[in-house]
Amino acid sequence: MTASLANLSIDLNADLGEGFGRWQLTDDEALLSIVTSANVACGFHAGDPSTMRRVCELAAERGVRVGAQVSYRDLAGFGRRSMDVPPRELADEIAYQIGALETFARAAGTRVHYVKPHGALYNRSVHDEAQAAAVVEGVRLAVGGPLPVLGLPGSRLHEAARTAGLPVIAEAFADRAYTADGTLVPRTEPGAVVHDPDTVVKRALGFARDRAVTSIDGRRIEVDVRSLCVHGDTPGAADLARRVRSELAAAGVRVAAFI
Repeated sequence: MTASLANLSIDLNADLGEGFGRWQLTDDEALLSIVTSANVACGFHAGDPSTMRRVCELAAERGVRVGAQVSYRDLAGFGRRSMDVPPRELADEIAYQIGALETFARAAGTRVHYVKPHGALYNRSVHDEAQAAAVVEGVRLAVGGPLPVLGLPGSRLHEAARTAGLPVIAEAFADRAYTADGTLVPRTEPGAVVHDPDTVVKRALGFARDRAVTSIDGRRIEVDVRSLCVHGDTPGAADLARRVRSELAAAGVRVAAFI
């Protein structure tokens, strides 16, 4: 069902700070002038202290919310390889990443507003109860308060977060294909990433206005989300994000941070 446009708003997030040393993947400067929330790499799949500090400073200057994008310890695989990390160890590593980013966020005059897993950890915590619980335990260790958890609607991650008393923020991916059960098509399968800009924009509008998306096999899936992600490592990501934001505004959808 199409949502009423009255007071309709949605957050626009992107993965930022995805570089290491001299290597830089994301156009942080451009994207931070477009998005409302920044998922900042915390050093385990990408990112380093100087990059984290720079992104936090830019985000604070522009009023963009800072989120900790936590992952498996997998620099070589960009955090996209699933790992069987013992739950207690994973919780400690999640807390470590959030704490590192919080240091730079506070120095920049802002704070970590939410947490979002990256890559394989994101996908694993959709179904894996133990890994999802470890992520939530890491969030609680790091902040000791109700820090929101950004993730896929209906995931084990969100179930664990609710049980722990943490707020959950449902998000959708305008540039990723969905299965019939509402999960993301694995990147190893054909068609997992949506490259056509017109299609990405159409899907973004569908998420925001209709609360729905068409799965890879043609089924309509209803999804009620508060945040839209456009991947920062996609070629031309800034231009695509700018167009998505412009089209949302033209359709009467206000783009604003969820907190």
